[in-house]
Amino acid sequence: MHPARTLSTLPRPSVRHARETASIACETPRVAGPGETAHSLVGFDSWAELAGDSPTSRTEWAALVDAWSEPHRRYHDLAHLAAVLGLIGRLGGEATDPTAVRLAAWYHDAVYDPERADNEEISAARAEAGLRGLVPEQQVHEVVRLVLLTAGHDPDPDDRNGAVLCDADLAVLASPPEAYAAYASAIRAEYGHLSDGEFTDGRIAVLEHLLALPRLYRLPAVADAWTQRARANMTAELTLLRERAGSSGAADRPPSGG
Repeated sequence: MHPARTLSTLPRPSVRHARETASIACETPRVAGPGETAHSLVGFDSWAELAGDSPTSRTEWAALVDAWSEPHRRYHDLAHLAAVLGLIGRLGGEATDPTAVRLAAWYHDAVYDPERADNEEISAARAEAGLRGLVPEQQVHEVVRLVLLTAGHDPDPDDRNGAVLCDADLAVLASPPEAYAAYASAIRAEYGHLSDGEFTDGRIAVLEHLLALPRLYRLPAVADAWTQRARANMTAELTLLRERAGSSGAADRPPSGG
C-alpha cells in the first residue's frame, strides 16, 4: 500500500492511499530529461516508442490519456503520470526491461476510483487487454505484474524493474515540505466523499505502513537522497493527523461526571 494506492484499498473502516500531483512530483529532482516536457512525456510520440505507431496503438494511447484526465483526479492525473515517466527515464538504466517499466507506468493508475478497493487489479486487466497485439506477450505479462506490484510497493530485492517503478511512484514523498503539503491536500480532495474522521483513519494506516517498510526506496541512486526527507515528511503528517484524531475523539466524548 502506498501513495499510489487508493485509501479505499485498506480494509474498512480504514481507507487506503496516497500519491502525487503535477507541481508536487515536479519538485523531485530532474523529473524530465534534457529536451523533455511533461506534455512530451505523455504525448503519442513517447507512447509510440513503446507500443508502435498503428491505428490500434493510437486508439489505446487516446483512451489512456482520457482515463488519466478524468475530472475527479486531483493528484493521480496526467501530471503524475508525466512525473513518474520522467523519473523512470532517469532511473531506467537500473531496469532489466525499461520498456515494460514505462508501459507499467502508463497503466498503474489507468483505473482510479477512490471508492473502489481493486484499482490495481482492474488497471492490470486493462493493461493486459490494451497491450495485446502491440507488444510481445512476455512483455505484457511483465507489465501486468508490475502494475499489480504498485498495490504494496514492496518489490523483491532482486526485482530491478519493480524497484524502478516503485521508487519513481513514491518519489513524491521526498518532495520539499511545501510540495509535500500540496500533495497531501490533493489526496484529501480525491477522497472528498469521506468524512474527516474516515479519511484521517485511513491516511494514518497508509503512513504507518510506509514508515514500517524496511526500505522505502530500493535504488542506491536515490535511496540516500530521498529516504530521510520522505520519512520526515510522513512523520510530520502522521503527527498532525494523530493530533487531529485525538482532538476529535476528545470532542466527541461526553464530559466526565463529578
